[in-house]
Amino acid sequence: MSFSSRVKEELSKECNEPRHCCIAEISAIISMCGRVIFDENDCVSIKIHTENVTVARKYFTLLKKTYNINTDVAIRRNSNLNKSRTYVLSVNNDEIARKILMACRLMKPFGVIEENFSLTDGLVIQRECCKRAFIRGAFLAAGSVSDPVKTYHFEIVCLSEAKAKQLQMIMHTFDINARVIRRKKYYVVYVKDSSQVVDLLNIMGAYNALMDMENVRIVKDMRNRVNRKVNCETANINKTVSAAVKQIEDIRFIQASAAFDEMPEALQEIAELRVEYPEATLAELGQMLDTPVGKSGVNHRLKKINLFAEELRERYRQ
Repeated sequence: MSFSSRVKEELSKECNEPRHCCIAEISAIISMCGRVIFDENDCVSIKIHTENVTVARKYFTLLKKTYNINTDVAIRRNSNLNKSRTYVLSVNNDEIARKILMACRLMKPFGVIEENFSLTDGLVIQRECCKRAFIRGAFLAAGSVSDPVKTYHFEIVCLSEAKAKQLQMIMHTFDINARVIRRKKYYVVYVKDSSQVVDLLNIMGAYNALMDMENVRIVKDMRNRVNRKVNCETANINKTVSAAVKQIEDIRFIQASAAFDEMPEALQEIAELRVEYPEATLAELGQMLDTPVGKSGVNHRLKKINLFAEELRERYRQ
């Protein structure tokens, strides 16, 4: 089971919300994957189409709890190669269907429905808890979240820009910096920041998935820190080795030029130690001197040796 499926499975089992939150969640599910049908007698029915059994189960449970009705359920096997199933849940009673749509603010008085099938006003999401429920319903109906082991990506696919902007606005009330992008004929509300994806899981109530994702984030963070430290240490080692090689080249050149005795005794002493202990650090070399000095003192002497070697090279060029 994918991480996204596990999140939906967890959310589908949670149904202890107050009635107003259930209505907000029903509203989101109908808005994202529902259809309203008017027959020749102007009677209304609601149909929900989903390939996810967890969404079908949650919608069925919400309607049963909120309106004490049993929804008609039909299962269709798709004719494509993967032969996946589509679950169709129907509310065919005109009076109940209108009652649900009015309560969900998806239908205006006198049976008018907005063209984009969005909320007609914000009454159904006035409370913070109802906003959480609406985001949860939208995610169940048309959302997905990537496996955090691979990447961080949360998205909800909307059929219209108005729905996407509405959902984006609701997320913004929780300080979620959601963005909207057009993908073919759809509008996608998405979040890529790992901490904000965690916040969304918390908002929706997917606490087990949240803990799983936090564990992955901790492991990733530790691995990245270790990698950065190793890279830094490797770079320092390479830098130290390169410097040591250059220092030894200068000392060998001075010795070959028979000018070694021209240097002060302090420089001769550090030069001999550098050649004898090519892998030693500057601090270690400083402790080997007859009169120990610190790292900066050793570095100062080696720089003088380098300048002396450059002067010798300049003499030979002339």
